[in-house]
Amino acid sequence: MSIKIYSCNDSRGLRPMWTAEEMGVSYESEMMPFPPRFLHKEYMDVNILGTIPYLIDGEVEMTESVAMCQYLVEKYGPTELKVNSDEADFHHYLNWLAHSDATLTFPQTVVLRYTLQEVGVADKAAEGYRRWFVARLKLLEKSLESREYLCSDRFTIADICVSYAIYLAKTLKIEEAFKPNIMRWTDMLFERKGFQKAIENRYLES
Repeated sequence: MSIKIYSCNDSRGLRPMWTAEEMGVSYESEMMPFPPRFLHKEYMDVNILGTIPYLIDGEVEMTESVAMCQYLVEKYGPTELKVNSDEADFHHYLNWLAHSDATLTFPQTVVLRYTLQEVGVADKAAEGYRRWFVARLKLLEKSLESREYLCSDRFTIADICVSYAIYLAKTLKIEEAFKPNIMRWTDMLFERKGFQKAIENRYLES
């Protein structure tokens, strides 16, 4: 059975799809309306949580986008997208992977909910989490002062997972996120063929 990734427009499903494209690993994507648990209810029979993305690879089923990227580089490597435990930046690699969701994408999901899904319900909460997200970009901006990539002087899944937050910031129009070093870095990343191929799936077929 081939790899299948369930996703929605501009969702975190971009992370594993981009990783697969960079590795040349074939996969099938199913793009659904957002949020699928309300607008594509049969999806609940696939993923009981109703969350996206969702990856199926034979008997393997996964719900977390960063873990999916780690799975792909471990399962279908070797690949330069992975930083090995004997490399000097291994600890940075692990930290950035966790940082990408726990610190950066989490506050964005709150902004997304209250600016696009439940407009006007909690404007103060949305603005508060917006400021929280921007404040948490300090480490990223500083780290990129002397680095082209986040780890090991090469493109890895740490770059994929962290840069998604900046991609989402554009969708949410969080202009304060577009700091000089971050923009230099993401401008380079988003020109990659793997990224361009992955985002071809971001729009639903009519």
